[in-house]
Order: sequence, then C-alpha cells, then structure tokens
Amino acid sequence: MKLPVMPPVSPMLAKSVPTIPPGASYEPKWDGFRSIIFRDGDEVEFGSRNEKPMTRYFPELVAAVKAQLPVRCVIDGEIVIATHAGLDFEALQQRIHPADSRVTMLSTKTPASFIAFDLLALGDEDLTARPFTERRAALEVALAEVGAPIHLTPATTDLDVAQRWFTEFEGAGLDGVVAKPLTVAYQPDKRVMYKIKHERTADCVVAGYRVHKSGPDAVGSLMLGLYTDEGVLNAIGVIGAFPMARRRELFAELQPLVADFDDHPWNWAAHEAGERTPRKGEGSRWNAGKDLSFVPLRPERVVEVRYDHMEGERFRHTAQFNRWRPDRTPNSCTYQQLERPVTFELGDIVPGLS
Repeated sequence: MKLPVMPPVSPMLAKSVPTIPPGASYEPKWDGFRSIIFRDGDEVEFGSRNEKPMTRYFPELVAAVKAQLPVRCVIDGEIVIATHAGLDFEALQQRIHPADSRVTMLSTKTPASFIAFDLLALGDEDLTARPFTERRAALEVALAEVGAPIHLTPATTDLDVAQRWFTEFEGAGLDGVVAKPLTVAYQPDKRVMYKIKHERTADCVVAGYRVHKSGPDAVGSLMLGLYTDEGVLNAIGVIGAFPMARRRELFAELQPLVADFDDHPWNWAAHEAGERTPRKGEGSRWNAGKDLSFVPLRPERVVEVRYDHMEGERFRHTAQFNRWRPDRTPNSCTYQQLERPVTFELGDIVPGLS
C-alpha cells in the first residue's frame, strides 16, 4: 500500500458542548465504530480509534470498498449495523470475534454498513490540509455513485435543520449532532470538532460495586439497576468517575449493605445471563484481563445519574453521578421514568440504510 496518507491515522475528534454552535457544517452523530478506510487498489485496511486494524471483522465491507470506492482513497467514517428498529450497537459489538468462522457467519447474518463523512486523500493528493468545506465537496463527488452498504452522511449548514435532526434522529438510534468548523483542516487525534449529545437523568438502584484497581479498599464503579414492570431488577449500567478519596469513603459507606449472592437479585449462578449482562467472575470481551466480578449490595440506596441514551434496556455509555436520592424508595426506580424518543426510520436519514 502506498497512499499520500498512510495508516495508522488517529481520527479527528470532537469535544462536547451543551448547545449546537452557529456557523458550522452539521451532521448526525452516528453510533458505531469509528474507522478510516485506506484503499490502494486491491489493498484495503479499516483503521480504528486505537489505530488497530478492524479489516478482518468486516469482509462484506472490504468487498464493497473494492467494488465501489475510488481505486486510491482514504475516507473517514463510521461502521454501523442498521436495522428496521434503528442502529444496533450490541450486534456491532458481537462482530469483533477471534474465530474466522464466526466472522464469516456474522458478515451475512448481521451485515454492517459504512457511513462516510470525511475525505483525507484521493489518488495522489493529500487533502488533510484543505478546509472541511473543500473536503466535503470532494467527498460528495467521489461517492456520487455509491450504494449500500456504503453511504454518504447527510450534512447541512442550516442551524434550524441541525436542531431538528438533533430531536428527530435519536429515534433511529443516533446520539446527537456533530458540528464541524467550515475552515478546519483534518487534525488527527485533535478535538477540533464539536459534539452535542442528549443528556437526561434517571434515579437508579445501587445494587453492587466493583473494587478499584488501586486496591481492595476503594470502589471502582457502582452497579446500577432499574425495576421492570414485573418487579425484576435489571442491571442497566455503572457510574465510576469519583476522586480517589471519595472512592475510599464509598467503600466504607457501603460495607453495611454487602449481601450474599444467594439473597441477591443478581445471583448469576441462578439465572442465565445475556452477552451484555455482567456475571460473577466473567471477563470482558474487550479486555481479556479485566475481571467483571462484583460485590453484591442490598438494593436499598438510590442515586440520580446523568445519561445520554439507552441501548436496549441498558445505558449505552457509562452514566455520570449527579446526587444521592435518600427521598426515593428503590422500588420506585423503574423504566417508566425514562424518556423514550419517537421512532424514526434510518432510511429517512440515509436512503437505503436499514
């Protein structure tokens, strides 16, 4: 492979801001795996945020790149799995698997799509120093004839349209809007763009904790739960951003609530758990050395947390601590408190994406 921009390249990043800024180019914020495609003839590589290739996990996209993209190009975008119910990040996670046979099977069972949103190189020309408006115009020309599973993300400079996208597109599984300064050059690993994400609060039951890596006397993360209509306490996510002194205080505060697994609603030995549900002693598929075992607590304390959106019945990202809620009873912490976005079809955002 010999391109004007060579792998590995760290993608250009965005910093969070509370409102959509004026005077920018706006795009939907896709919820998938960020990836930069490098193509030089029959040589294709899919880069990632950590600069490790993801090429082998998406053979169907490699074939599409060879069939549709310019012969020599470098394109930034997002790998997603689209369904009639919206984006499916859980299915996308399952695509990262060490077994070739499973990779092949999943490439047909849950095929991925690639959403393109920036052009770093075309032919022999390095475009990274060009302003974004020029890169976007060149990308539109380069991808004028592409079809599924490769798509060009919609973009607008109309702030009112961006505000509408922010509200409507969440119903299709997108988690906000990205604003790109019109004159910005492509700056790898620099937060020069802006992302505006949905943020909400929920009252959750604290039903366990994991020990911090610093030692056995500090809390690493608190495990959160919500009750279903049937009265089942589901594990929905964690919070873990605490100062070290507070981690040790929490450890001491929570000791009186430590329970036996036999009396705990998350007794993993007694229930069949799904792929996303943590189990005692289970390892992480993303980090083989990470222990996901936890200390069970009697589900008596309630905490208010901030979150962006849900992935099925769980928080999509790590939630953030807001405040303790001693005024709330645990059994009042149900899914009914969560705001559900109005369903929006992916095909109405990008034609042919579903």
